[in-house]
Amino acid sequence: MAQPGKVTMETTVLTGQTLSFEANPFQVPTKEAARHLAHGAVAIQAGKIVATGPADEVLASHPHARRIDHGQHLILPGFIDAHAHYPQTGIIASWGKRLIDWLNTYTFPEEMRFSDPDYAAEIADLYLDLCLANGITTACSFATIHSESVTALFDAAQGRDLRLLTGKVMMDRNAPDGLRDTAQSGYDDSKRLLERWHGTDRLSYVITPRFAPTSTPEQLEAAGALWSEHPQCLMQTHLSEQTEEIAWMKDLFPDDTDYLGVYERFGLTGPGAVFGHSIHLTDRETDHLKASGSAIAHCPTSNTFIGSGLFDMRAAQSARIPTGLATDVGGGSSFSMLRTMAAAYEVSQLRGTTLHPAQLIWLATTGSAEALRLADRIGTLKPGIEADLCILDLASTPVITQRAARAETVWEALFPTIMMGDDRAIAQVYIEGTPVPLSFWS
Repeated sequence: MAQPGKVTMETTVLTGQTLSFEANPFQVPTKEAARHLAHGAVAIQAGKIVATGPADEVLASHPHARRIDHGQHLILPGFIDAHAHYPQTGIIASWGKRLIDWLNTYTFPEEMRFSDPDYAAEIADLYLDLCLANGITTACSFATIHSESVTALFDAAQGRDLRLLTGKVMMDRNAPDGLRDTAQSGYDDSKRLLERWHGTDRLSYVITPRFAPTSTPEQLEAAGALWSEHPQCLMQTHLSEQTEEIAWMKDLFPDDTDYLGVYERFGLTGPGAVFGHSIHLTDRETDHLKASGSAIAHCPTSNTFIGSGLFDMRAAQSARIPTGLATDVGGGSSFSMLRTMAAAYEVSQLRGTTLHPAQLIWLATTGSAEALRLADRIGTLKPGIEADLCILDLASTPVITQRAARAETVWEALFPTIMMGDDRAIAQVYIEGTPVPLSFWS
């Protein structure tokens, strides 16, 4: 199990290659958006970055600092998973179902088990260890309807000093007995958990109606009321993942213009709203996501694994909708954010848009931080930002090594790791400047 970080006043300087972003590489040329230093450094004190730049300059300005040399490894912000389901860890890669069948066959029976605090704690520990092993230092996860599931994940994250976001699922219809709350109990339980956990250490509560088809209008109204009372929190849900889901939504909410219109009616759009998937959007929905300041979590491995469709990254970026990258574990088929980046590349290729390696890394770091409204705290290599870092080995396997050796630019060296890398490429993870042991299974 990963050990909790220990924030000290000692200054530490990490040296290696560094990659940071000055702007969104979807909006400005890569040369203007990204800053790569072949011999860079990051200085850390009291859990935060205090300086970045050429290694010689940073070391000269911190002559008494402890130095950790990462050689040719690439120092990045820790990866940020903008949408996940930690209770689905145990059922990841379950075979052969569309979304609604997948929920009924695999997800709901597994989530029933999270009324047991011991089981919830076991999976929470496993989930966070798998995240850290893959360089994910922050995640925004759904829990289940059980308060125990929220407490378990927050307890596990607090013990590791992680920045983590989660919330109790609100779901009062179209789910099995024992896996439904009510409009009132969903509100009451969520408020109680919010007041207990939000803002404690590095933890954030997220108001979490699962998606419109599993909530009555009364529950969506209650969720909207709770969010209006606590606008400092995020609100997460699902939007337009599969065509069958959209048809189901229209049967349940025949008077609303479209899927997003349901959420708009109940006050569940706006800054701080994070909509998972958002694949089959109408032009009106795209326009209103932009106008409201809502964000999207792009879940490419899930979208291909469950056969949902191909997300339109070009449209989202053209509309300047905040967009993060997400594993969507366990509908998503990998904990690896590298594999998730590769899937995002492949999905965009199928839509006729080629994503640059800088855009993929940005989505998994700064883009996700912006979507979660945390860009002032995580997701970049800048002074004042929390020192959650991922150290990437760009030669982690023989096939990657031989390909990277031919590279003439950092992007040519990085792209093989994005496309073929896995947890072996994660050389080290830092939480608030403290290295996390990589022997998670000891």
